[in-house]
Amino acid sequence: MPTAQHRLLARAVTPLHEAVAPQRSEGTDRQLALVLSFVAGAVNAGALVAVGQYTSHMSGIVSALADHLAIGAWLLIAGGIAALVAFTAGAAASAWLINWARRHHGGAQYALPLLLESALLAGFGLAGLAFQGAHGFALAAVPLLCFIMGLQNATITKVSGARMRTTHVTGIVTDIGIELGKFAYWNRSELPPVLADRRKLRLLTSLLAAFFLGGVTGALGFARLGFAATLPLALILALYGSAPAASAALGRAAVRRPSP
Repeated sequence: MPTAQHRLLARAVTPLHEAVAPQRSEGTDRQLALVLSFVAGAVNAGALVAVGQYTSHMSGIVSALADHLAIGAWLLIAGGIAALVAFTAGAAASAWLINWARRHHGGAQYALPLLLESALLAGFGLAGLAFQGAHGFALAAVPLLCFIMGLQNATITKVSGARMRTTHVTGIVTDIGIELGKFAYWNRSELPPVLADRRKLRLLTSLLAAFFLGGVTGALGFARLGFAATLPLALILALYGSAPAASAALGRAAVRRPSP
């Protein structure tokens, strides 16, 4: 029979496992999206403090590329291209890992990208602690963070069937505006009536709030702790990413444990 400690561990691991399981529900999608939105907000705001640039939204980077091209700032153009390519590569890596795991380790298909993101984020933090202020560190750090953000955004896109993003706040705010417009529409005799999706509006608002809260946390964390602020974020991702393996290990332990 499972011990009280075993049951306690199982209760702690089960919600994490369900959040990254192949069998999805609206609740598990929402849970994972909120966590990833918080992490994305923290990384994005923290990156501005740490390396002087936002790394989660490509609209600004592509616009800056156009500006730099117009004035012939070739070094900045190279940096912008590196950031854009890194974000794209991160999204491609997520798709590759998910499809590979779906065929070989189906229960971990959404966990593997989170484990990779956790490892890269922890590596960024440790490298920052070791090489902060070194010449060229920011040049390498920006593409790495863009890769991480591309990896994460593609993961939640795949998980939710393209219904949610975690680093694409412009899209979130746009969808909030659409639902508010439908909510404010004055239906008279038109059929069918224009109705706002209140559940979707609550979800979008919560994602925006999670990103903002993560941003505040990341900015304060980097300002006070420096690059060590990335380690708790990496730990959160690692807990979700390792949940399938932990759940399987607990299940095997419960089977092997002899009855009293």
